[in-house]
Amino acid sequence: MVDVWYSLYDRMLSRDALHKAFGKVRSAKGAAGIDGQSIKDFAASAEANIDCLLKELWEKSYQPLAVRRVEIPKPTGGVRLLGIPAVRDRVVQQALLDILQPIFDRDFHPSSYGYRPGRSCHQAISKATMFIRDYDRKWVVDMDLSKCFDTLDHDLILSAFRRRIRDGSILGLLEKFLKSGVMTDSGFTASEIGSPQGGVISPLIANVYLDSFDQFMKNRGHRIVRYADDILILCQSKKAAENALEQARHYLEGELLLTVNREKTHICHSSRGVNFLGVSVCSQYTQIQRGKIKSFKAKVKAMTRRNSPVNLEKVIADLNPLLRGFANYFRIANCTGEFSRLMRWIRRRLRAIQLKLWKKPNRLHRRLRQLGYRGKFDAIKMNSWANAASPLSHYALPNGYLHRGLGLFDLGAVSTGISVSI
Repeated sequence: MVDVWYSLYDRMLSRDALHKAFGKVRSAKGAAGIDGQSIKDFAASAEANIDCLLKELWEKSYQPLAVRRVEIPKPTGGVRLLGIPAVRDRVVQQALLDILQPIFDRDFHPSSYGYRPGRSCHQAISKATMFIRDYDRKWVVDMDLSKCFDTLDHDLILSAFRRRIRDGSILGLLEKFLKSGVMTDSGFTASEIGSPQGGVISPLIANVYLDSFDQFMKNRGHRIVRYADDILILCQSKKAAENALEQARHYLEGELLLTVNREKTHICHSSRGVNFLGVSVCSQYTQIQRGKIKSFKAKVKAMTRRNSPVNLEKVIADLNPLLRGFANYFRIANCTGEFSRLMRWIRRRLRAIQLKLWKKPNRLHRRLRQLGYRGKFDAIKMNSWANAASPLSHYALPNGYLHRGLGLFDLGAVSTGISVSI
């Protein structure tokens, strides 16, 4: 027996609720919508803007603007379509999310981790790891849905929400967001299906929509881990995996009107690694996917070009947030060796920058004498990548100076293979 909620709209008619919603929108940052109003612009007249929204919601004249279409290139090719709502619409969506999230979240499948309060990618990876290593479910169906957010059926979305929500005003507001349309370079396009990826409330919509799939698989005894539209089904044999794939495909395409990508959906064994959320979970260890390392190195290269005119302190200050973010996410993998190799490569790039900034060998030699080294030093080519690994460059810029003196974040000192409570 599930709880049904009949009167919720009055919670939207609260200045405090809208202020709280705007606080969350502001902390999430984000770009302006089609009206060009930035978060900073909204904040400058926050009271007037919130009063305007409150009046429109009270009179039920509120109408969201079309979302601004943005195309984000995927690492594997193609583009991901994002829809950026106006700031005012993000505030209303956040207020609506604050009402609906607690109602639905408590009954979601325990192995659903995407965009849920108190849940994370690390927990999803740990759950998949537990099933593979502790429950011997080494045959895995790795499912890929084609443009999941863009193909959610509006009638099925509203039907899923209607099972718990009977307040017509709340459902009407939700429908307005679904039907608000998209603004592209070619003009306005009506929204007949889908929930734009990028909207504040879109992740909840997707979770409510896909929860029926989660429960369907649970009722048939299948172990799954889902993060948004990234789905793993973990089985004890290849035959069981084939059967689970067929059942999952039938339900997703037949009942939820989604499209399973036949080319990317496959059955794999953990002995060869199961790719999930940026890592590859193997039978005995977890490693970082090679594509993620390649992408990380490309970002580091862009930030540590030898022709950069700024000093080493500035380069390191800009680089550190990237290093911390990479380390904090991928420390769940068994990657101590990988982190150490990356750190050696990064230090070499930084030494190459400093050599290039010194320009002439006598500047390097002066630095060495200041550090107490004596004797005659060879004159080396200062813009040479090979010489960035030479003994002289190491003497002049030792690891301790880069880390303790200039504050370079040390990937090699990060504990990896961490355990996460699920």
